[in-house]
Amino acid sequence: MVKESLARRIAKLRSELGWTQQELSDRLGMSRAAVSHLEGGLSVPSERTVTLLAGIFGLEPHELVHGTDYPIGKAERLPVVAARYTEVDLQLRLFEAGLVTADALRALLARTHDKRERDALERALRS
Repeated sequence: MVKESLARRIAKLRSELGWTQQELSDRLGMSRAAVSHLEGGLSVPSERTVTLLAGIFGLEPHELVHGTDYPIGKAERLPVVAARYTEVDLQLRLFEAGLVTADALRALLARTHDKRERDALERALRS
């Protein structure tokens, strides 16, 4: 069985979200060049980076690396779960359930920097 390159999988998942390498690097807290190296297969991501990527992509760490060329020794050290949701995700769900006010969403909007999250908050406030 030919294993998929983890680098290719990361690039594909990023592309499916419509993000640039810069947008992914902003979420990861690393440089765009570092993301380019990950996607180009020039560097192997640490267990921490894999865990962060998994959460960003809505996966568990082992789901992200399963069937790829990620080193088995590193994969064995991955945590079982990763945080998948942001504060904005949580507050939007609570707002939909009537447990958070529009004022709370407006306050969150004032301190949110991610364009997609800002757009989601603005849509919720318009509805």
